[in-house]
Amino acid sequence: MTEDDSKIFRDAVSDARPIRSEKRAEAPARRPKPEARFSRADEADALRESLDADIDDIEANSGEALRFNRPSVGRRTMRQLARGRFAVQDEIDLHGMTVSEAKPRLVDFIDYAASTGKRCVRVVHGKGRGSGQRGPVLKPAVARWLRKMDVVLAYVSTRQVDGGTGAVYVLLESP
Repeated sequence: MTEDDSKIFRDAVSDARPIRSEKRAEAPARRPKPEARFSRADEADALRESLDADIDDIEANSGEALRFNRPSVGRRTMRQLARGRFAVQDEIDLHGMTVSEAKPRLVDFIDYAASTGKRCVRVVHGKGRGSGQRGPVLKPAVARWLRKMDVVLAYVSTRQVDGGTGAVYVLLESP
């Protein structure tokens, strides 16, 4: 700072006077606890959404094992199905197909298998790794379609040696 700068500053503040007031703003004793403004609404929305969602669709989209049985199918039968104790009498491989290609093939396959007296079949739907960010597409679709077929008594993801979560054993109604 030069001497000229100092002189300019002194001239600018020469008529300034101290404030002689005893009133001062009081500092709060404690700061208020920070609270997220929308957290309660977000939590309520998340809870409402989770209650509205179909648990089977959530599981199917998460890469988890698929499992379904009609009330007439007991736990023991489901345990045997999951352990691969039923002989797989036929299979269809749908993975790599589009949903529109896979549905009619699956329907025809299940109808044929049931009409020819097959009791247990395997449906390979794939794990959905080729679907990218959107996750599995065929897997949840196959789960929905199988549930709607009256001849399907139960299905469960296969043992690892038979495809793991990329395929299901399907138990069909006996003729």
